[in-house]
Amino acid sequence: MAADSILLLSLVEEFVSGLQDSKAKDTATGVKDGKFTVLQLVEALGQSLTSSQSHTRARGVQLLSEVLQECYGSLTETEVEVLIAFYENRLKDHYVITPPVLQGLGALTKCTVLPPGSAVSMLRSLFQDVHVQSLMLTERACVYKMLINLMATREAELKGLGADFVFGFVQSMDGERDPRNLLLAFQIAKNIVLRGYDLGKFAEELFEVTSCYFPIDFSPPPSDPHGITKEELIQMLRDVLTGTPRFAEFLLPLIIEKLDSDVPSSKLDSLQTLVRNLYYFLNCLPIVVSLQVFQTASEKIESAGLAALTALTSCLSRSVLSSDSEDSLSTFLDLVLKDCKHHLSEPDLKLVWPSAKLLQAACSASDRASHIITAAVMPSLIEQYNSRAQCSHRRTLLEVVQRFILSVKTCRSSDNEESVFLAFRPSLCSMVFSALTETNASLQITANSVLTSLAQQRGLLLDSDIELAVDHLTRLVLTEDDAEVSLAVVECAGALAALHPAAFITKLIPRLKTEIAVSERRSHHAVRQRCLSALAAVSTQPSVVQESTPVLLEVLSSAHTGGVGFSVEEVVLACRSLQRIAVQVQDTEETGRCFHDIIIPRLLSLALQAALQGEHPLVEEAVLSAMVPVISTSCSRLQPTLAGQTASRAVSLFLHGDVSFLPDNSFPSHIQLLKQRGDSWSQSQMVCLLMGCVCSLPRSVEVPQIEELLSELEEMSCACSHPLSYTSAAKCFAGLVNKRPQGQFVSLHATSSVKRVCRELDSASASVRTQAFTLMIWVSFQYLFSLLDDADLGPMAADGFTLLMSDSADILNRGCHADVRIMYRQRFFSENSDKLVQGFNAAPQEKKPNYLKALSNIVNTLPKQVQVTELGRLPLNPKTLKMALSCPDQGVQLSTLSCLQPVIMDPPPVLVQQLEALVSRLLALTSSPAMNVRITSLRCIHAVSRFPEHEVLPFRARVLRALARPLDDKKRLVRSEAVKARGQW
Repeated sequence: MAADSILLLSLVEEFVSGLQDSKAKDTATGVKDGKFTVLQLVEALGQSLTSSQSHTRARGVQLLSEVLQECYGSLTETEVEVLIAFYENRLKDHYVITPPVLQGLGALTKCTVLPPGSAVSMLRSLFQDVHVQSLMLTERACVYKMLINLMATREAELKGLGADFVFGFVQSMDGERDPRNLLLAFQIAKNIVLRGYDLGKFAEELFEVTSCYFPIDFSPPPSDPHGITKEELIQMLRDVLTGTPRFAEFLLPLIIEKLDSDVPSSKLDSLQTLVRNLYYFLNCLPIVVSLQVFQTASEKIESAGLAALTALTSCLSRSVLSSDSEDSLSTFLDLVLKDCKHHLSEPDLKLVWPSAKLLQAACSASDRASHIITAAVMPSLIEQYNSRAQCSHRRTLLEVVQRFILSVKTCRSSDNEESVFLAFRPSLCSMVFSALTETNASLQITANSVLTSLAQQRGLLLDSDIELAVDHLTRLVLTEDDAEVSLAVVECAGALAALHPAAFITKLIPRLKTEIAVSERRSHHAVRQRCLSALAAVSTQPSVVQESTPVLLEVLSSAHTGGVGFSVEEVVLACRSLQRIAVQVQDTEETGRCFHDIIIPRLLSLALQAALQGEHPLVEEAVLSAMVPVISTSCSRLQPTLAGQTASRAVSLFLHGDVSFLPDNSFPSHIQLLKQRGDSWSQSQMVCLLMGCVCSLPRSVEVPQIEELLSELEEMSCACSHPLSYTSAAKCFAGLVNKRPQGQFVSLHATSSVKRVCRELDSASASVRTQAFTLMIWVSFQYLFSLLDDADLGPMAADGFTLLMSDSADILNRGCHADVRIMYRQRFFSENSDKLVQGFNAAPQEKKPNYLKALSNIVNTLPKQVQVTELGRLPLNPKTLKMALSCPDQGVQLSTLSCLQPVIMDPPPVLVQQLEALVSRLLALTSSPAMNVRITSLRCIHAVSRFPEHEVLPFRARVLRALARPLDDKKRLVRSEAVKARGQW
């Protein structure tokens, strides 16, 4: 034993002092042969390890480390524990000692008897005391190998470090340049992302420290002895970058950036990595998207998540299938179904909607996706519906079914394709028809929507189903009092009638006709009104119109004869139903002739008979006003030949009393409809029907005897004292002049009318002046500005600017073929606003509100973007704002508020500077007697909150106190606006 000790001391001396490296091998042989132990070697190195010379200490540690490289397998746990403590302490020594220390630690990491906790202890010392990238190549490799060894044998301990391990590795790798070491570092990073190490908040750092090498541009030298290839580095780095979903948000922008490279290899690597990334995340994306839909409270995020799911499903639907490859779409949809399907059958159905939305988003992406999802989902939904007793649950399930039907419809490439729901047709029909028999209103409404959706899918409703559906709809029209259910029934009937008119002609219309004609009962008026609405809704096809319009005309005839006791309200509704038919029916010669030959003559005949009788429901202004849009709408859609005949008939009737084309022709001769007979106005007011006939015709249609007609209309508008008569005459005059080509004829009539208006405006009679004003506002606005100072007509003149700037509902609009010039509102404002501003400045105090109201009425009709740019031209200073908003005329207040509201949304400096005055007046108007003023002022206060924060903050407490009162307003709409405004403030 003494000889062995002497030998050991000799070997140590020769290695440390004599610098004979071969003695390390001899020492290792002695340890292996049992001549001495590692701990005895440490004792023999005592003086060397404690020497004041760093080089001597380094040689001593080097000897120990080289021996450990050979003998680590024979170490005991106690020896390893002592050696680790020794080496950890040496890491704090001089930097020349670090390389052999790392060599020794590397050897110890290979030991199978590492004490518990030693791996963590070594790494903590390493990360704390060593700056890896300042080491030489070999030492850096030693560090990476240590990490690989420990990850292979002590992974649980390393994961216990949490994100600290990732941070330490990132610091160690950052800046590595040698391909051999990069391969080792990539291996460590791959282990981290694939084996579930905690990345914590260092996910982006780990991505950055590895992705900076992407794409790999390494080219090994021809005689490279290490055998590192570019392909190895590319594959290893690709495994890292695509190894975790947490890298997705960083990787895709990087790939997009690299795709712009001019280097072909860079593009290729980027595309291959993108493909690898997409397929890797195929299993993760459904979970990621569903979490966004399930957990978010933002509609925008939910919509974006659903759109992403649809886009991804659509992309996978276009993938090419081969016999030896997996169907990516099926795999993906299986994951979506696995995540969502079970929520559709939960007892409380709490998560049914987010789950259904996800499935419907995928379903709408492609026909193939819709087949997969509906086959998996529909049996469960049908079973759930049949097993549920609560109406709320059944309604929810029906709504889900409808959304699936609608989502499938969006992905259909052709309406002729067979529906994916065909296999479930009997069950779906049974669900809908059973729901229609329920008493629950919400369930009935949903059932009507589903029935509409089913009808729009090819082959889902058989003829027998359609007939049964019509029976249900008819029953509901006649018996259902709930307004919302009735509306849903009528809409459903309209949708089905457009597709299956025959069933409605034979079943619905005869039943409704009988019910309408039933003698009056106290509760029957509501039934009649529903019948009239249903008749209009189903009349979209010419064949249905031929059957439904006679029923509606019979209502008017019965009201005329007093046979069944129809109210004025019911007569008006019948007219509105006729107008709806005129708007929605297919524009064919058949329907044109129906209106030209039957409906228009019948309306004129009934109105004339009532006018000749005097006191009669059909002479009510409400009824005549309801007849006008029926006639004007139908005339605007007539073919040229029929339109010309209508113009000739109407002019002959009103100018010469020609009643030959009217049905029931038992009228007296010498009828003069354009002249008022004494105090009787029942005939003169029929001029509104003339307006409907001639002012809505296409501009190409020649109106006969136009000069004589215009003269009579001018005379009536000035001489007739009945408001409906002279107003309709003035409008008819304006409508005819508007359609005439600009020329001497039009100029003469316009000039003549203006001269007469000027004479009448000078009259002392207030009624005469009002009539003249009515004609003037429809023919020429030139004198409107001067009338703003008029004591009697000033407010009317201010209101008249609204008429000038708006489309007239019955004559001066494009639907009636009027000559409406492009951007006429903007031109009118730019040409006349200065004139109004000058008039405002010059007007006496009591007349200024008229100018403000006129300006507001003009600005209110401008597009919002124009309002903002033109606001600076208005006299909006604190004084005028206070004057306009303090004016007792609620019309001035409302028009000013309506003008301000869109401008406040993007406030110009001129308003920000007047915030004190603006807030004060707006808060005062929240207590206005007029509900519209209260609502609009609250909307303005809401918009003011969007001003710069430093501007509005001083007003916050004041505004919140003032909004307490409208929160208790008796009107729900006011309370609603107050809640929104207060919440924003």
